[in-house]
Amino acid sequence: MKKFLNLILLVSLFLVSACTNGKTQSLETFYKDAKIESIDKVVIQDGSTGASKTITTLEQINEFVSLIKDIQFTPQDNQEKRVGWRYGITLFDREKEFKFTLSEIDNTYYDSNPDIYPIVDNYYKQLEVLEE
Repeated sequence: MKKFLNLILLVSLFLVSACTNGKTQSLETFYKDAKIESIDKVVIQDGSTGASKTITTLEQINEFVSLIKDIQFTPQDNQEKRVGWRYGITLFDREKEFKFTLSEIDNTYYDSNPDIYPIVDNYYKQLEVLEE
C-alpha cells in the first residue's frame, strides 16, 4: 500500500511540474521558441483601459525589445486561473505573432526578474507622451 501511495505522489508531482514546464528562461527564449526571429511590429495593450500602442519603427522596436528580452521568467507555484492583466504584448514577425501578458505566457503564470511591469509601464507612458 505504501508503494502505491508513493507512486501516486510521484505521478502527481510529475504532472504538476509538466504543466508548468518547470524552468526559468528569458523572454527571448520564449519568442525564439515560437519562431519569432525578426520583430517588425510590437503592440502593447493596456489591460485596464483596452487602449493599445503600436510600434513599427525599427529603432523603437529594438529599444523596447532590448529592455525586455533578457528578463527571466520563473513559473509560479500557484497556477490557478486568474482574471485580468496589466499589459498584453504581441510581437510580430511578418504574419507570425507571439502574444503574452506580463505574468502569463502560453497558459502558464510566471514571476519576472527583474519585474517587467515598471519597464513596460514606463515605455508605454513614453509612447503616450510622444503621441501628444
